[in-house]
Amino acid sequence: MTFKFSVARASWGAGVLLLVLAAPALAFGDASPGVYFEGGSTIQGGADADAWAAGAVLPWSPSGDYKVDGRSFAWDIYASQWRAPQAAGVTRRDYAQIGVIATWRYRFNAGQSPWFADAGIGGTVMNHVYRPSERPFATSFQFTEVLGLGRSFGERGEHEVSVRLQHFSNAGIKKPNPGANFVRVRYLYRF
Repeated sequence: MTFKFSVARASWGAGVLLLVLAAPALAFGDASPGVYFEGGSTIQGGADADAWAAGAVLPWSPSGDYKVDGRSFAWDIYASQWRAPQAAGVTRRDYAQIGVIATWRYRFNAGQSPWFADAGIGGTVMNHVYRPSERPFATSFQFTEVLGLGRSFGERGEHEVSVRLQHFSNAGIKKPNPGANFVRVRYLYRF
């Protein structure tokens, strides 16, 4: 558990650094808002949970100036549903979740590549405290960190597919705090 607490603190430090480094630069259609669907499952031992989400990405630039240098910043607002085993894995329970993530994007080749990497930090809240048969949480509020790698395609880069690793935990606010790690696949369409 000590390792997870240090990861949570490091994630906060990384999130602050991302916010400082996030530049008002968008390319490949990154300046356009978009909607997405994603799905995935846990990748750690314990509860075998599945999750799906629908959300919106809203580009943000403090100055309103969108330069082509490969960096951009956006708000990711979503609603998600987790499904996890209960009662020794016999039954499953659904958990509704809403969240907001501040996301920094780096598009390779000074913004000219269809390939990009995302990193973000945010907060979420669930309708119930997440208590699967293994690794139960103590709070319905969770912090979240995400790392992603993806590719844009289409005439103006309006389609995106990415693979994302996402961590949820309460950063030690209350115990137990086992955290949950998901791998998700996302499809995003930009307007």
